Amino acid sequence: MGLDPGLRRLALGTLLAAYPGPIPPDWAVDLLTEGLAGHTLFGTNIHDPAQVAAGTAALRAGRPDVLIAIDEEGGDVTRLAHATGSPYPGNAALGAVDEPALTRQVYAAIGAELAALGITVDLAPTVDVNTADDNPVIGTRSFGADPARVAAHSAAAVTGLQSAGVAACAKHFPGHGATVADSHHELPTVDVSPALLRERDLPPFAAVVDAGVRAVMTAHIRVPALTGDGPATFSRAVLVDLLRREYRFTGAVITDALEMKGAALAAGGVGPAAVRALAAGADLLCIGAKVDADLVEQVAAEIVEALADGRLDRGRVEEAAGRAAELAAWTGAAGTPSPGEDGLGYAAALRAVRVEGHLAELTRPLVVQLHAESTIAEGRVPWGLGPHLAGAEEIRVVAGETSPDALRRLAGSRPIVLVGRHLHRLPGGPGLIDALAAAHPVTVVEMGWPGRWRPTGARAFVTTYGASHANGRAAAQVLGLAG
Repeated sequence: MGLDPGLRRLALGTLLAAYPGPIPPDWAVDLLTEGLAGHTLFGTNIHDPAQVAAGTAALRAGRPDVLIAIDEEGGDVTRLAHATGSPYPGNAALGAVDEPALTRQVYAAIGAELAALGITVDLAPTVDVNTADDNPVIGTRSFGADPARVAAHSAAAVTGLQSAGVAACAKHFPGHGATVADSHHELPTVDVSPALLRERDLPPFAAVVDAGVRAVMTAHIRVPALTGDGPATFSRAVLVDLLRREYRFTGAVITDALEMKGAALAAGGVGPAAVRALAAGADLLCIGAKVDADLVEQVAAEIVEALADGRLDRGRVEEAAGRAAELAAWTGAAGTPSPGEDGLGYAAALRAVRVEGHLAELTRPLVVQLHAESTIAEGRVPWGLGPHLAGAEEIRVVAGETSPDALRRLAGSRPIVLVGRHLHRLPGGPGLIDALAAAHPVTVVEMGWPGRWRPTGARAFVTTYGASHANGRAAAQVLGLAG
């Protein structure tokens, strides 16, 4: 027997799906007419602005109040500019400048761009307090390591986005900043007391709730004192007792992608993960990036089955679907956004650059970019100084496969500018840099989270607090190498 049509429609109303390619396939639009809440756009859906606008219009033809979401954080996480890198600095750079009014302005510009393309929900800002230098998934996506600073900028970012009529979704509750594992690959553990969470990780969430944030995203992290053996996404203590009751959040709770190992492995698959998240208090279930019609139907069927066997209460699912509908109604009522200021992101990125040491004049240096892996959240987005250089040779190497002597021979009498991301945790990176700087004039450019490590013997250490297109141009300007 097929699914009960009413229950299937109810289940679909809690789901954020996705589809491959630049043109929405028929099934993606058909599911919207049958009750699907919406879709999330990823880099594979983005070719150019006209194509994106046409795609969102096609989705709206299937359901006028469709939720169209995207991860557009600026900085290192961009979908609209995945082919070139973002024209905006990310949160770490904005936190370094430390002017909340500028943060609000940058996010208002991002929101205006999204609204013009028909996108209604931005899965941003990241409001995690990055207290672990070795955090592999947050880093420059965070406004910093100080809870008060992160709180102020988080509220400003939400205000900016929502002034453009795009719903903000603050992430990742109750805080992903202290982890040293990536929840895309495993279930990280933050083994701290609730009191420490309230002092260190939760102030930004309190600030965004006060700022009227429309949505909050869950974290696939384990906090044993609250969540037991499972992730926060499956914890009523986190989503209901803490977020709803203590922090008085009334908007939509959106899960991080349920295909991520931090959720799917803990539940035994995406369908069971959806059921557990709904039961815990989540409202909108982000299935993930690799989605087809069959997967959506499997998840909907699992929810309907859970309603029949008692794992889910119908009132809970109706509540979730209702909050998803309220979010869609808010975005549909939004006004026309103001256009962003030309060059805003590049100017902001330039203000974020910090220089330690002596920045000598660099005459036709050899620019060496050290290869760094991208996280799943970032994707393979271009980064570095290359697009911005005038008259300087650039090479790209792997730290563990390159000797300092080889780089010295290539450079000859030229100084070396060594560019990397998260250099303190790059295999072979610190050793290569220190050995090279001991025998050759070297300037180091850190385009990731700088941490406490500093190179020994380098003439200067330049920090950009991110690797976006804007950050790269800013670094090239400061070094005197920009065209």
